[in-house]
Amino acid sequence: MAQAARGGDSRGFARLAAMALGVEAIDWRALRRGKPPVLLVGGLNLVRALGLARIPVIVAWPEAGVPALASRYCRGWLPLPPFSEGQAAAEALARAGERLAEVFGRRVPLFYGSDDGLDLVLRHRELLGGHFRLALNDPEVASALIDKQRFEALGRARGLPLPAELDWDALPAHPGAVLAKPKSKVAWEGSPAHLRFFGRGGKARIFESGAGLAANPLARELRHELMLQEYVAGSDRDLWSFHGFCDERGRLLAWFVGRKIRTWPALTGVSTYLELAHDEELAALGRAVALRLPLRGVFKMDFKRDARSGQVRLLEVNARYNLWHYLGARNGVNLPRVAYDYLVHGLRPAPERARYRTRHRWLSARLDWRAFRDLAARGELGFWRWIASLASPKVYDMFAWTDPAPLARSAATRLKRVPRASLRLWRWLSTAS
Repeated sequence: MAQAARGGDSRGFARLAAMALGVEAIDWRALRRGKPPVLLVGGLNLVRALGLARIPVIVAWPEAGVPALASRYCRGWLPLPPFSEGQAAAEALARAGERLAEVFGRRVPLFYGSDDGLDLVLRHRELLGGHFRLALNDPEVASALIDKQRFEALGRARGLPLPAELDWDALPAHPGAVLAKPKSKVAWEGSPAHLRFFGRGGKARIFESGAGLAANPLARELRHELMLQEYVAGSDRDLWSFHGFCDERGRLLAWFVGRKIRTWPALTGVSTYLELAHDEELAALGRAVALRLPLRGVFKMDFKRDARSGQVRLLEVNARYNLWHYLGARNGVNLPRVAYDYLVHGLRPAPERARYRTRHRWLSARLDWRAFRDLAARGELGFWRWIASLASPKVYDMFAWTDPAPLARSAATRLKRVPRASLRLWRWLSTAS
């Protein structure tokens, strides 16, 4: 036993040393003794969702410092060239897929948890499809789901309940609120439209009227990079989502409904606090949209229920794995496991009813603190009401009692980025969790 423990420690040390040097850190001998792994171009929430299903994970990512690599569920790291070097990154994945197929006698699944990762797979689907088990949408649908303008055209053609699209020249005559967002999902965070127009953390921007948007100098400058829609009224609590996985025939194998509690910035930002919910109207609409497109593989549909009319509008569809899957797995529907069982073993669960709990919520403590501060500054949420809202059982974007190392790595990384002279304890406490 002691010998085995020392062997495990030495393998773990060797893996950490390899990561520090920026070279592949995969224990091939240990992998041979278990089930086929998933090669994941994604982060910690997906590593933990797969870990809950006892599915081995190898993380493929350009940087070695990401928290996912410190997880107890991570079995190795495959360093990738930057996503901007698409061909080189795809070839690195293909070489790893070829070696994994030799070890296990079959192709293993490739999962992707970001729009950049999905775009990489779609651009090189023929190459990667020869080395991995993939569940991808037909090319027409796949390209539309990565580009918001194409999705708008496809959605109109398929009769989907989208918000009304607005033309720039007609903006001055539009009296209602307008939503402006980037046309492309790929690399939008580093685009001029995001950095200069949307500000830190935002994924869209709301204007009270079309005339207000048309008068904005930055909007005029970036008009060709923006997509404009009628704004659907409501709060973060009116933002819903439908998550599922379809087989190659478009048959829905498993699903759940989600609801946002808070985002940062409010209404247009990233998720900070989430819950699962049961809503028959949303579920029926989600199933109908999946059939109309139709969809293959994993997906997430974002909806908003208009606070004034009660009508539900489809905002977008993402065809990739995402942080909601950790919450879903904790509540009884593990979509990454459904995808794995289907791709590796050809298994299809009976989808007659979605049996999942709504007890656990998902929280990003660092971002939800920022969301609370913004809401408190506007007089919309008091401190004790915020504290009371956090009382339910939770899973976290970083913290886990059974998997503490990713939080430690994240905290260490953040401390390195803060100048020592300006470091204050209260600031550390608000950003380290």
